[in-house]
Amino acid sequence: MQPLFLGSEIYRGSSYGGRHPLRVPRVSTVMDLGRALGWLPKGRYAASPRARPAALHLWHDPAYVAALQAAEIAGEATEEMRRRHQLGTLSNPVFPQVFRRPATGAGGTMWAAEALATAASGTVHVPGGGTHHGLPDRANGFCYLNDIVLGIKVLLMRGLTRIAYVDLDAHHCDGVEAAFSGDPRVRMISVHEEGRWPFSGGLNDRAGGSGFFLPVPRGYNDTEARAVLHGLILPRVESFRPQALVVQCGADSLLEDPLSRLSLSNRAYLEALAGLRPLSPRLIVLGGGGYNPWSVGRLWTAIWGFLSGHEMPDRLDGAAHQVLAALSWHGGGRPPPAPDLLETLVDPPREGPVRREVTDRLAVLRAR
Repeated sequence: MQPLFLGSEIYRGSSYGGRHPLRVPRVSTVMDLGRALGWLPKGRYAASPRARPAALHLWHDPAYVAALQAAEIAGEATEEMRRRHQLGTLSNPVFPQVFRRPATGAGGTMWAAEALATAASGTVHVPGGGTHHGLPDRANGFCYLNDIVLGIKVLLMRGLTRIAYVDLDAHHCDGVEAAFSGDPRVRMISVHEEGRWPFSGGLNDRAGGSGFFLPVPRGYNDTEARAVLHGLILPRVESFRPQALVVQCGADSLLEDPLSRLSLSNRAYLEALAGLRPLSPRLIVLGGGGYNPWSVGRLWTAIWGFLSGHEMPDRLDGAAHQVLAALSWHGGGRPPPAPDLLETLVDPPREGPVRREVTDRLAVLRAR
C-alpha cells in the first residue's frame, strides 16, 4: 500500500471563531503547500470520508453525537448541551461545521485503520486527525470527537492485538488514556509539557500498565528530544512489536507555538518518525495541536514529504512561497512570522543541553 494522504475541503475556511486559537488555517495549508511542491499527485491524495453517527458510537455516547448534530443545525448550544456535553463553551464553541469537521477527521482515521488492518503494510497521513482530548460524552480541549480512540478500536476489531500509540503533542493524551488504560493490547507513550493543561499524564501515571508518560520542562530542545527518542520511545515501541503504530504529531511542541513553552524544531518530529517507521508494518500519522499557522503547515507538509519519499527543498519559492506568504493569524494582534517561516520548509536545528529533569525522569521510566 503506497503512502496515502487524506485531506478534505471542509478545513478550508473552517474556523472555531475569531477569538479561538483554532481560527487559523492548518490542513488546507498542508494541502496547498503539498500541491505547490508536487507532492500530492493523483493516487497519493484521497478525500477523507465523514464518519456516520453509527460509526462514532463505537466509543462516543449516542446522545452526545446527536447533540453535536443538533448544535450544528441550530448554530448554538442549549444550556443542557453546555452542562452535559461541554458544547458552546469558550474552549469548545459551536461553529458552522461543529459536527461535520470532527466527523471528517474521525472518518479519515477510521478509514486509515480499516485500510491498513487488511494490508500487509502501509502508511496513511491524516493531518485532520489527532484529537486526543475528546471524551465519550463531551467535548474536551478543542476536541469534539476522539478519532485516535476510534481508529485504534477499529484496528482491534479487525483482529490486531498489539497497537502502539506515540503522542508528541505538547499536551497529554487524556482522552486516549481514558479509553485504553489497562488494555494490554495498546501501549501508549506521551511526551508533553509539565504543568500544562490537562494537568494529567504524570511520571507515576502508568495507565493500568499500558502507559509511559513523560512530562518535560519548558524549553525542551532537539537534543533532549533525541535523548527521549532513544532512551524511551524507540525501546518501548520496539519491545512491544506492534502490528500497527499510530503517531500523533501535534505541532504545539514547536518553538513558535503560542500555546506551549517548548522549543523543538520540526526536525525533531522528522527524526522521531524516521526512527519509528521501521518498527511497525502499518503506520498512521496524525495531526493534533498547533496554533501558529506557518509552523504547523510547514511541519505537517514536511512530514508528508518524508513519508512519501521526497527530498526536502533548501528554499521555497514560487507557488510554495506564496502559500505561506498568504497566511495570517486572522486577528489576535500577534507579530508577523520570521522570514525563514516563509522561505524554508525545515527548521534549523534547535539543540541544547540535556537537563537533569529530563535524564532523571527518563531513568524512572526505563526502570519499569
